[in-house]
Amino acid sequence: MIEQVSTADAPGAVGPYSQAIKVGGLLFVSGQLPIDPATGEFNSADTVAQAEQCLKNLAAIARAAGTELSKTVKTTVLLTDLRDFSEVNHVYAGFFSTPYPARACYEVKALPKGAKVEIEAVIASI
Repeated sequence: MIEQVSTADAPGAVGPYSQAIKVGGLLFVSGQLPIDPATGEFNSADTVAQAEQCLKNLAAIARAAGTELSKTVKTTVLLTDLRDFSEVNHVYAGFFSTPYPARACYEVKALPKGAKVEIEAVIASI
């Protein structure tokens, strides 16, 4: 059975997709932009602060699905400038502990709304 997960504690989708879908013991969380759900705006123009907000949004969606960020099995990090990798990696490490989730990180030309960072995740929901 496929279950849609949604929470006001994370920004709503900016297109025709769900914040997350829960199926077969996994939670598939859509890419999170650095939008502060309280304001509907980016939390900062700074890449590091944006990464932190993306991860906070992932955590809020995980909680809404009855799981937690520590059960993350895979993430994908999208950056508009790979030179920010080590700073973003430092923030990222503050949200996860061993065993760290599998991860891919890509530099992309652009992200929605002009974001510098977007992060998606697959999280165990059992």
